[in-house]
Amino acid sequence: MLQRPNQVLVIDDDEAAREILVELLGRIGYHAFAAADGKVGLEWLAGAAAPPQAVLLDLRMPVLDGFEVLHRYRSEGGTAPVIALSAMDEKEAVVKAMRLGASDYLVKPIEPEELKEAIERCSASRPPSLEEPQAAPIIPAVRPSEAPPVVQQARVEPGRRGVPTDYVASSPAMLSIWDMVDRVAETDVPVLIRGESGVGKEGIARTLHERSPRRGKPFVKINCAALPSELLESELFGHERGAFTGATSEKPGKFELADKGTIFLDEIGEMHPALQAKLLQVLQDEEYYRVGGKRALRADARVVVATNRVLENEITRGNFREDLYYRLNVVSVLVPPLRDRREDIPGLIEHFRRKYGSKYRGGAMQFSDEVIRRLADYDFPGNVRELENLVRRLVVLRDERFVLDELTSAISRRPAMQVPHAVGSAGGALPPANQGMKNHSSPPAGASHVANHPLPAPVVPMGAETVSLKEIARQAALRAEREAIAAMLARTNWNKRKAAVRLQISYKALLYKIKDCGLTDPRITVSLPENLGPIGLVADGGSPA
Repeated sequence: MLQRPNQVLVIDDDEAAREILVELLGRIGYHAFAAADGKVGLEWLAGAAAPPQAVLLDLRMPVLDGFEVLHRYRSEGGTAPVIALSAMDEKEAVVKAMRLGASDYLVKPIEPEELKEAIERCSASRPPSLEEPQAAPIIPAVRPSEAPPVVQQARVEPGRRGVPTDYVASSPAMLSIWDMVDRVAETDVPVLIRGESGVGKEGIARTLHERSPRRGKPFVKINCAALPSELLESELFGHERGAFTGATSEKPGKFELADKGTIFLDEIGEMHPALQAKLLQVLQDEEYYRVGGKRALRADARVVVATNRVLENEITRGNFREDLYYRLNVVSVLVPPLRDRREDIPGLIEHFRRKYGSKYRGGAMQFSDEVIRRLADYDFPGNVRELENLVRRLVVLRDERFVLDELTSAISRRPAMQVPHAVGSAGGALPPANQGMKNHSSPPAGASHVANHPLPAPVVPMGAETVSLKEIARQAALRAEREAIAAMLARTNWNKRKAAVRLQISYKALLYKIKDCGLTDPRITVSLPENLGPIGLVADGGSPA
């Protein structure tokens, strides 16, 4: 009998620490098993019918320490993700564990959300083992009375792997992208992944790693937009003790932790130009220095980057280094938005329906034809991420009215996203350059003076017999928040840090709200560059650029 997919094994000699971890795992929805030492842990893993979803391994244990347990487990072919548990002063130990095959590390004490994110992150990057059952073919959602359609499997050339089993793709554009992934995975060249937020850039980066010779080594991700440049430099390259105020101990950087593996730099377009120069040096010389360090460290990690910005325009404005662009743009993968590949939507709906139907107690429910039609017609400004959240909400609430009402209100809130978009070099459509800004165009001749003040979008759908005052208030609040954020960004010339201070919210919260409101920096134009680089994929799956 196969183990439950949400089982986690805790190996720690400290009884109090074990009990805390088991309790935390139970609170976030996992079935936890505990082993008091490394020998017992290895015996449990050897006797399991299938690997657990993750192993939490304390590095400091008597007799058989965490390093030896990790070495033996990997030597015997163990595939479960191993998360190393360390104390604040164990930087060298963490690096050693990552080189032995640990998938991630956590520093004690551990917060529940931090633990959950680490397990989900490791599980997402874990390739299925030979003993694990493969996912069933994805077919479009059908009514119970209908016969299931015949699924046409895409023909995959020998030596290629095609679409991963946990992804759905039937459009020519996405099939071309997965073909490109197979072509470049075995090489060590940098890869630049372009596309709007939510199209699945991180999934492509992880697949590149999993199909490369580095697949048994760490995959380390860092979001360049989530940290200010001073902290980002320390996160990337590490720092020495005393390098700056608060640096009470040494800290290994992401490049050090990704040794022999892959480092994924998300939102590379948000990186400060001064830090871009240091990244360029790492790519050229394959070595770097910690902040405050005097000893050169070798960088042996494949670099994959992603952005939703048009980097060619950022170069023109002086926001991105041209030499770094050419160093990164060896292979360019352009991911089209979901609205430009609607043939993928039915398969994605069914995939997420099954995924969350097996996760939640109510089980998978059949969606009505009306819901499927509305989802297929929607433009999804949030792309695949938004579709996944809508399907998940359907499975949890088990009431289609909530999602149908949300689609109606979303269309009224974001009318700009429901019209044709200009195509940018990021591989898909870009929002209008003046989105979120006031319209100063003059009214047509003969129009009254009222036309100078655009009326707000209607909150009551045309023809609706009943309305919800609570929903109207929510929509009004969202519009007011969007207008306040857009006005403050315009006042600060889109200096997001200054705008966050004036709005009295954190910088990270402002970034999330900008994305949720669909605001786009008006300085980003939609002009197409003449030369996109040596290798690229176009949105329609045509010939390389």
